[in-house]
Amino acid sequence: MSAPAGDGTGAAEAKVFDPAYARRVMLVLAGLVTVVLYVEGMLVPSLTSIASEFSINAAQASLILSSYIVTGVALSPVVGKLGDIYGKKRILVVVIAVYAACVSVTGFSPNFTFMVVSRAFQGIGLTVFPLGMALVREEFPRDMVPRAQGILSAMFGVGFAVSIPLGSWVSNTYGWRDTYHTAIPFVILLAVLVFVVVRESSYRRPETRVDYGGAVMLGASLAFLVLALSEGQSWGWISSATLGFVAAGLFLLAPLLWWERRYARQGREAILDLRLLKERNSLITNLVGLVTGLGMYLALLSLVYLFETPAPVGYGQSILGAGLSLLPFALAMLIFGPIAGIIVSRVGTRPLTALGAVLTGVGFLLAIPATSLTELLAVEFLMGAGISVLNAAVINLLILTVEPRDMGLATSMNSVFRNVGSSLGAPISGSLLATFTVALFPGGPSIPALVGFHWSFLIAALAFLACPFVVLLAREVLGPRARGPAVPETSREAPLSAGGTARAQH
Repeated sequence: MSAPAGDGTGAAEAKVFDPAYARRVMLVLAGLVTVVLYVEGMLVPSLTSIASEFSINAAQASLILSSYIVTGVALSPVVGKLGDIYGKKRILVVVIAVYAACVSVTGFSPNFTFMVVSRAFQGIGLTVFPLGMALVREEFPRDMVPRAQGILSAMFGVGFAVSIPLGSWVSNTYGWRDTYHTAIPFVILLAVLVFVVVRESSYRRPETRVDYGGAVMLGASLAFLVLALSEGQSWGWISSATLGFVAAGLFLLAPLLWWERRYARQGREAILDLRLLKERNSLITNLVGLVTGLGMYLALLSLVYLFETPAPVGYGQSILGAGLSLLPFALAMLIFGPIAGIIVSRVGTRPLTALGAVLTGVGFLLAIPATSLTELLAVEFLMGAGISVLNAAVINLLILTVEPRDMGLATSMNSVFRNVGSSLGAPISGSLLATFTVALFPGGPSIPALVGFHWSFLIAALAFLACPFVVLLAREVLGPRARGPAVPETSREAPLSAGGTARAQH
């Protein structure tokens, strides 16, 4: 049953949970997450090959990852709002079609600049995740949301577990360009499945306005900072170009905050709503999301280069070898994501988030003294387990705290913080690896020095180990220590949507 567009409250009362349809939606969304992560994950082991083909260093190669995320940061809240206005299914189909076109073009990149630009447009793929979360919250009753979130979290592990070995095999055998070409049929198939299987959302808000100004300023600020980190080693860390881009990125934060405050005062939904950031749980989950994104991409870039860097610094593996060596990370995410989604209701979000952060931080610390590939693979498994547990717990801390009318804004803002961390993690690692180099023999080519990898791991470890102290300040919403209902009783049954929200009135 459906309600008139915009009448979220009426729809909440009339909507009947359809488990068969919900399962079909989950399968399609799981496929979407897996394919998007396949496209992105297959690229990671190929970074050194791409860098060699285009004659760029590790810092510049990080732009291949971060340009995608910078655009995703700016587009995610915009696409979420468009889903509210025009319907999440309709926007999701458009997103997948554009994403398929960008994936097709990237595989034919003639030079590095073209690839970075096409990857930036490909960043629209990141908007699949908030739109998917919105559909989950609309189709599942509140008490089933944690388990559904756990399943989607596990798909991150599935995506990496499929993409890394398969993508690295294709890249190692046929070349990195063919990894893109193999993904196109699956992206098109899923676009068709979304169109055929998924019903259009009943919860629309046609009066919603999109914060284009905030999205442009946030994206531009982040782009300047990422470019400075990626090119700093080539330009010189104290050159006018590097310092100028850093200054421009930081300078844009002032008008961004002014714009967002003014936008919110006019009764509109800003990308960065300072009102929500004053809410303790919302602020804490955003900070944890920032750290998670940062650590994830610090790990991926550093590990790939460490696996493929020649001995005695690294392990001298091929693209395929590096891809297979990343499997423990992916398998841990696959195993522990659904487990955390099941037990979070009994244990609580705070202890599980803290546990995930500690496991990940300890994993990064243990990576520093690791001297053999076996030790590093074991440590990698610990990192993946920690990140998957943390992700499954912290998302529930957020969605079970905010009121349904603020759900879209809160989840969208959380995606922004997480992606900001991700976009900075790769260039930070790349700049460290490009700055600390060593020659294997006098006059020979330079390769990343071991100290660069150690600094990457140490930065990530310190960030994750700070998370438990931050999470202790959160208000528990699940488990035996939950302090009453997370949201008012009158709104607890309202369907939760991510790109926007159910219009439950309070």
